[in-house]
Amino acid sequence: MPRFVSNGPDIPEDLLWKQEEGHVVFFCGAGISYPAVLPSFKGLVEQLYASLGTTRKPIEEEAFAREQYDATLDLLEHRYPGGRLAVRTALAKVLEPNWKKKDATTTHASLLQLATDRKNTIRLVTTNFDRIFHRLMKRSKPPTPCFAAPLLPIPKPTRWHGVVHLHGLLPDRTDEIELNRLVLTSGDFGLAYLTERWAARFVSELFRYYTVCFVGYSINDPVLRYMMDALAVDKMLGEQRPEAYAFGYFEKGKQDQAMLQWKAKGVTPLLYEVPAGSQDHFALHRTLKEWADTYRDGTHGKEMIVTQHASTPPLTSSRLDYAVGRTLWALTDGLAAKHFADLNPVPPLEWLEPLSQDQFGHEDLLRFGVTPKPENDNKLAFSFVRRPSPYTLAPRMSLADIGASASPWDEVMFHLGRWLIRHLNDPKLLLWLAKQGGQLHNHFAGQIQQ
Repeated sequence: MPRFVSNGPDIPEDLLWKQEEGHVVFFCGAGISYPAVLPSFKGLVEQLYASLGTTRKPIEEEAFAREQYDATLDLLEHRYPGGRLAVRTALAKVLEPNWKKKDATTTHASLLQLATDRKNTIRLVTTNFDRIFHRLMKRSKPPTPCFAAPLLPIPKPTRWHGVVHLHGLLPDRTDEIELNRLVLTSGDFGLAYLTERWAARFVSELFRYYTVCFVGYSINDPVLRYMMDALAVDKMLGEQRPEAYAFGYFEKGKQDQAMLQWKAKGVTPLLYEVPAGSQDHFALHRTLKEWADTYRDGTHGKEMIVTQHASTPPLTSSRLDYAVGRTLWALTDGLAAKHFADLNPVPPLEWLEPLSQDQFGHEDLLRFGVTPKPENDNKLAFSFVRRPSPYTLAPRMSLADIGASASPWDEVMFHLGRWLIRHLNDPKLLLWLAKQGGQLHNHFAGQIQQ
């Protein structure tokens, strides 16, 4: 699994491939707006009380201490003079971004880039009320549709594209109807997910058709709890859905605990470390920026990764290594593999070690153009230079084997053969070929003869 920054989360290749194919929907929470100096749900409650010039009553303090921030605001709205309108008018002031802050909107721009498929179609969902995405999308041509709760689209690939504000969007100016539509309190969540269920239906349909990746949520986020509870109902009814991912953080020594907590939510965690007691999520924001830039640059972005790492010997052969993971991911692109073969100075022969280790499995088949069976084959293991071909009954393509092999090569294997030709004077290559069985593939023998 490659990393885009050395201290960032590992991104599974299955997720990278699905994102490139437009099968991933990023589901964005409050954490993506931290660079714009906007608060978490907890911070939002604290700032609302301060803005309204009031303090929490004992019953509100009890709910706040249990991290039931939606219930805290429900109690506040029922007893504060002016009720819902007064609280939500103050909310608009609290959620005014600091547009002058450096990188205030960089993460939002990165997520919009990652959410854009090859047909220039954007699909993204956020539970944030702020207007940062809305402001950035004003620059897009053609304009990107924007949907705000409860007026939501049906999230099917053929019927939806645009940005969905699942819990509503703050109006440009005070509008009581629009402010009342915001899903903010426990009463609002009850309507959206339990009684009227329009948010639950949207989430359920979304998970049926897309791989969802949560970003900007904490493990105990009430918003996340409501969504996962809604999905749990579908699961009990036998509904199948693609795997879901979530970016999550941990403090030093607590990685295993965080891993278990996220898995209990029914998602695969993509973990990164934050300093104890801090809100330093630089590793996440930088990862999203680098990922978006690489995706935007296409093959050129992968060639840059090869240039950055392949000129020196790898420190280890494991895909978990930062440089190895990124390079192996980039090399699945034929043009990046060509760049690897042509690079000067030539990439050292030590790269043959990670390339020939069986560290790929069932979940990696799509990356190599092979359609996997629905049932996960836990025993399948293959390497870059000896792997399944894109046909069910075809033999594995390889550079060398124990028996004569004439199965066709793909573009990547062809360029890896070209790279090895540049090392023909190295005895270690001869020893490696002997260990593979000693019988050269017809194409590789032809490359040597030429």
